[in-house]
Amino acid sequence: MNYSELLQYQGYIYLNSVFEPLIVDIDRCKINGIPVGENDTSSSYGSIDVDDTLPIIRLKFDWYIAYSVRNESFTAMDKYEVYEGRVFSLYSKSRYLDFIEVSTIADDIYPGPFKHYGINALNHIIDVISTESPSVSVIQRNAQQE
Repeated sequence: MNYSELLQYQGYIYLNSVFEPLIVDIDRCKINGIPVGENDTSSSYGSIDVDDTLPIIRLKFDWYIAYSVRNESFTAMDKYEVYEGRVFSLYSKSRYLDFIEVSTIADDIYPGPFKHYGINALNHIIDVISTESPSVSVIQRNAQQE
């Protein structure tokens, strides 16, 4: 699996953990309950919970310029930004890229061209600026607890 495949992901995810070196573990979710009525869009479904039957998705950035974790409640949608994907995103234009350009010495020469990777989880938004795509793997849940 690679990051470009994750750009097609349409489900819900929760942030499981973030740790150094930059590794982001993601839980995939399931919706509990059933629709109450076809026209009811506000509370038709039960809770969105971690699906413990699925392995964890692990993204590992071997090298990065910056990353940020935001509370989803304080995130604003912005038509200024240009990206592909929904849950996992790749930005060609973003406020975070602008911030990196004015607040760091990173540019196309050093360390080289970089990209903005977005992970839009329930409760958390993770933004990573890196010159390299993350490696993507799956971690079986019983293996994680060892």
